[in-house]
Amino acid sequence: MQDEYRTVARPGVHETEVNRSRFLCALAPAATEQEAQDVIARIRKDHTDASHNCFAYVIGADAAIQKAGDDGEPGGTAGVPMLQMLLRRDMRYVVAVVTRYYGGVKLGAGGLIRAYGGSVGEALDSLGTITRRRFRLATVTVDHQRAGKIQNDLRATGREVRDVRYGEEVTIEIGLPDAEVDAFRGWLADATAGTAGLELGGEAYGDA
Repeated sequence: MQDEYRTVARPGVHETEVNRSRFLCALAPAATEQEAQDVIARIRKDHTDASHNCFAYVIGADAAIQKAGDDGEPGGTAGVPMLQMLLRRDMRYVVAVVTRYYGGVKLGAGGLIRAYGGSVGEALDSLGTITRRRFRLATVTVDHQRAGKIQNDLRATGREVRDVRYGEEVTIEIGLPDAEVDAFRGWLADATAGTAGLELGGEAYGDA
């Protein structure tokens, strides 16, 4: 697994105009290829009167799935430059759809490549990006007496508390970078006089 990846901070649309043609770039996070395709289908439905609805998406922290489509523009002038912009910015788990309303002036192949790629770049600048980092999921089990202080200490040190469950003991789920597991184990033992349990689980990604 990759240690981290970048994705779009929030879904949104950014509009630019090039030689009287309107370019509306919609960006959205997409956890799966199906989610990306659902976004594309929705935007095409919303803009059935547009000249073109071109798309590109990158799925997987390692960019395993990459797809692009020109939707009637000359081959390689729309989807590919959009995809190249996403990859150049190290974007993952993201879909971009650029809707073009033709303004009467032909842009030529070079102009189209710049317009479609540039539209994605400007949308990324406008909407912002976030970095998500790989974590080891860990479960801390502690008695009720110490649970409140442990939770406060975890949050004070910037740990992501993902879930808290109360039973005979208190179970706290957190995310830990792999490199910090040993140090955290030592800290937990000191903080609870060796009474807390720590169980390591699988891996996931969280906001850095």
